[in-house]
Amino acid sequence: MYPTIHSLIVAVATLLQYFSVLVLVLAMVAATTLFAYQGLKGHDWRDAFDHYRANLGRGILLGLELLVVADIIATVTEPLSFERVGPLAAIVLIRTFLSFALETEIQGRWPWRRAEAEQNLKRR
Repeated sequence: MYPTIHSLIVAVATLLQYFSVLVLVLAMVAATTLFAYQGLKGHDWRDAFDHYRANLGRGILLGLELLVVADIIATVTEPLSFERVGPLAAIVLIRTFLSFALETEIQGRWPWRRAEAEQNLKRR
């Protein structure tokens, strides 16, 4: 690969990693601030906590997805070998599992049941 293209791809992957960390931090700060505001305003801390968990989970999901994209982009810059791709595959699998688990927790249902839940809402 040409040195300038290689450097550009590495820079894009690195910037995306930093951006994903920024998204994670901002999501945590925003969700915590909203939690405190809702709890103090309405004095319904249980409802505020449920919203806090959902908002924090959404931020984590977005950050994880961006980290997976950054890892995939970074892979392009390295020669393909098991020593490089193996750990990346493990990281992507772990992050995908975390994303799946978080989405299931936030939505309160399995992802493949989304269409069924939307149909039930339309019937009401």
